[in-house]
Amino acid sequence: MFCLQLMKFKTFFIILLTVFITIILMQNTDEVNFKVLLWNLYLPKLVILTATLFLGILIGLILASRTSRAANHSPQNNYQKPYDTLSPEDRDYISD
Repeated sequence: MFCLQLMKFKTFFIILLTVFITIILMQNTDEVNFKVLLWNLYLPKLVILTATLFLGILIGLILASRTSRAANHSPQNNYQKPYDTLSPEDRDYISD
């Protein structure tokens, strides 16, 4: 038996969500007609629901990674102080 007090909430939530998704997928195993453009495919609902689930997860991960990358590459984070390579003679020449 799991000791819920020791488990983190996130871990418990992921396990619970996985159990619910598995139950829903296993209850929908009957075959349905799935029309894609000109083709009629006879697929189990299990396949369609699983493909939709993974497609949603993939899109969510892509959008989340793009958002985090955009936040990390803001102009404030990319600013670097210019490297000063001028000698004192060059500075005197430019300032005259």
